[in-house]
Amino acid sequence: MQINGERLKANLIELSRIGYNEADRGIYRVGFSDADMQSRQWLQEKVRKLGWDTYMDGAGNVFFGNQPLDKPAVLMGSHIDTVPAGGMFDGALGAIAALEVLQTIEDAGVELDSPVWGVATAEEEGRFGGMLGSQAITGTLNPDWLLSAHDADGVTLKEAMGLQGLDVMKALDAAWQPEQLKAFLELHIEQGPVLFQKDQQIGVVDGISGVFKWIVHLKGKADHAGTAPMDMRSDAFSGLADFAHEIERIINENGTDKTRITVGKVELKPGHPHTVPGEAIFTIVGRDMHEDVMKELARACHKTLSAIARKHRLKFEYEEVSWLEPKLCSERLTDLIEEQVKGRGFSYLRMPSGAGHDTQFFTDITDAGLIFIPSVNGVSHAPDEWSHWHDVEAGTNVLLDTVLALSVGEQGEAFGRKRGRN
Repeated sequence: MQINGERLKANLIELSRIGYNEADRGIYRVGFSDADMQSRQWLQEKVRKLGWDTYMDGAGNVFFGNQPLDKPAVLMGSHIDTVPAGGMFDGALGAIAALEVLQTIEDAGVELDSPVWGVATAEEEGRFGGMLGSQAITGTLNPDWLLSAHDADGVTLKEAMGLQGLDVMKALDAAWQPEQLKAFLELHIEQGPVLFQKDQQIGVVDGISGVFKWIVHLKGKADHAGTAPMDMRSDAFSGLADFAHEIERIINENGTDKTRITVGKVELKPGHPHTVPGEAIFTIVGRDMHEDVMKELARACHKTLSAIARKHRLKFEYEEVSWLEPKLCSERLTDLIEEQVKGRGFSYLRMPSGAGHDTQFFTDITDAGLIFIPSVNGVSHAPDEWSHWHDVEAGTNVLLDTVLALSVGEQGEAFGRKRGRN
């Protein structure tokens, strides 16, 4: 059985027009923005035209399917929100591939032993820290976090959802029970260069890196750029610059070859060319495959920033916005995915994911698996993000085969027996 590559391509292109910016050719569907909500409405309208069921839960997740949810279900999908100036495949591929798999199964008239549904998860890109949609589905949210979560500009999750007519506390009602799920599958672009450089068609992911995110404030004293002597300044930017130079040392001393530390957003105050910066506000995002390493990295960042603050006569404050621990994918589901890849004759690698994905939360309540396709030159989170259409089609066919293996016949019977939340 083959998916319809042209139909999949057309749907991905149609979705990419929502939030598209002509100036920089990037896509702006930031979580709970108008464009993000428009994309969810677009998906639901498309599903209704097929005569299927669809609903949006209290967290903004959009579910869709054409069978009753009267047995443990195979759920597949990903997110459709983007980073600012993002690309057309990150997240969207997994959600639209789920739609295509369901259409292919319906077109072929296959009778399923287990219901199969798709989902477009909400706010995966971490505007507010974490991955709201998948955390809601897997029951890992709490009221305190929902009411205190905010983005780097100070907009709260409650405010952003309220502007879209959503009640933030309703996200607590979105949890699925473990017995409702047989498995979760996600197709995603790699967002890195490994598959592309090694000329491999598929990545069979066996684990997902953990991530922590900080918002850091280095506070000094704004001063006149012409009259304040260099040795008498409390220059917040100098502190930030010193920390940036320390990142390589921190990784060498406390990290692994899988460690990543990134300063991705910076704001200087008062932000005038002729004024010494009195405050630097910036993000730190750290990643590794081992939580103990993540803790060492966090301690090293704290120690380094404290020393830098003393050196430059600065006050150091930080907020830990999120801490997502590393997760292993289901071994038996990963093996099943590998079988389907071999069955198609595709080249592949078993590999970890350096980026966080919805899958990591589903590992706590069900068998969860993640499939990668190559990203050209490893580019993602940018307008020039691209994956070749033949790889898009290959990955979606692997998703199709895995869904069928889980939902038709005896092979999938062992799945769906996960013991409750961890």
